[in-house]
Order: sequence, then C-alpha cells, then structure tokens
Amino acid sequence: MAFPAVGPVGVVAVRQLVAAAVLLPLVRPRIRDFTLSQWWPILLLAFVFGTMNLSLYAAIERIGLGLAVTLEFLGPLAVALATTRNKGSMFCAAIAGAGVVAITQPEASTDYAGIGLALIAASSWAAYILLNRTVGNRIPGVQGTATATGVSAALFLPIGLTVFITQRPDAATVLCAIVAGLLASVVPYIADLVALRSVPAHLFGVLMSINPVFAAAIGAIALNEELGAVEWAGIVLIVGANAFALRLRR
Repeated sequence: MAFPAVGPVGVVAVRQLVAAAVLLPLVRPRIRDFTLSQWWPILLLAFVFGTMNLSLYAAIERIGLGLAVTLEFLGPLAVALATTRNKGSMFCAAIAGAGVVAITQPEASTDYAGIGLALIAASSWAAYILLNRTVGNRIPGVQGTATATGVSAALFLPIGLTVFITQRPDAATVLCAIVAGLLASVVPYIADLVALRSVPAHLFGVLMSINPVFAAAIGAIALNEELGAVEWAGIVLIVGANAFALRLRR
C-alpha cells in the first residue's frame, strides 16, 4: 500500500526515520565517547542501511521479486563461503542457495540496470553482516546500531520530506510505512546485532536463507498462494541446510 503512494525512496526514508525515532531515545548512545575505530563502522553501516533496502526495492520494480531476491541472497552466500574453510559449512551454503532458487524461481531478464541494482543489494547485505559484527564487537549494547540509524535517518530526511510534500500520502499509507519501519528495521537491526556477537559470519549467512521460507509461508497463509512441489523441495533444502549448519556449529 505504501509503495504505490510514496515509492521505494519514501518507504526507505520512513523506515530509517522510524528506526532512529525509536532507538535513539531508547538507547541514548554516548556518541561523544566513541573512538575513530568505533565511528568508521557505524558510518559505513548507516550508509549500508539505505543502499541495502533502496537497491532491493528498485530492483524488484524492474526485474520482479523472484530474481531480485535470488540475486540479493548472493550477498550472505558469499559471506558464508568466504569466511569458512569447513567443507560442511560450504556444502550447507550451497544447498541453502539451491533452496532459495527453488522457492523464488527466478526468471531470466535483460534489464541490466535491475540486475545491477539487485547485485548492489547483495553487496550491501554482505557488508551489513560484516559491519554489524564489527559494530557489535567494538561497541557495547546496541549503541552502535542506534547511532547508525540516526546517521542514516539524517541522510534520508531531506529526501523523505521532499517525497511526502510532493506526494502527500494519506494517513493509512503513512501508518503502513511506520509499521514497516518497526517490523522491518528496528526489530531486525537489533536481533542481527545481538546474534552476530555469538554467531560466526558464515553461519549467519546460511541462516539468512530462511527468509524466503518465511515469505513463502506468509504468502500461503495470508494470501492463499499455493506451494508447488518445487517450492516444497526448496523449503526442505533450506531447512535441512540450516539444521545441518547448526549441528556443525555445536
């Protein structure tokens, strides 16, 4: 509902503004005490917050959800493969990738701009994992994430204001965008930061493959979308890969 009214830029701007409005007063980060080694991953993470979401939404508009999501998963898949030498972990990552392809069933596209945007989203997701891990290790609590959302919100504020002044969305549209900011930004940012303090980057990259499974389940339950044999096979591959990766971790 929010996308047709304010577009991808407007939705991303609201998501970042909501995340900052919730986290900054709640966490109250001591930004004056941050050192240079703490500030640089925060600033990079703030930039990645925007590029990760904006490039994915723009890619979906051009090449469709299936191909965009498949290409985006190359980011965490690359992290999983690059940060481990364990053959079992590599096997899990490869199986999870195959499962994502089975669920999303991407179609070929000659829209190179859309493909490029999806690859930017993939690179941003990979950077998000590595930067979140660095921020979590260098800054206590969720101060780093809160500060990064504040910086990202400041960058998107002029764009967001322009979009909302020119588009004039109604209250329902704004509410949908705010809910998206809470559920798709505030909660995942905190959860990912906490998880990456104790979970290796390669395992986290594999576990991210579970997202298409959730999307398929929500589509089946809320939208009455039927899952075929290929989609069920993809779900089995992803769940199996995640279970085996966790077993290897233990």
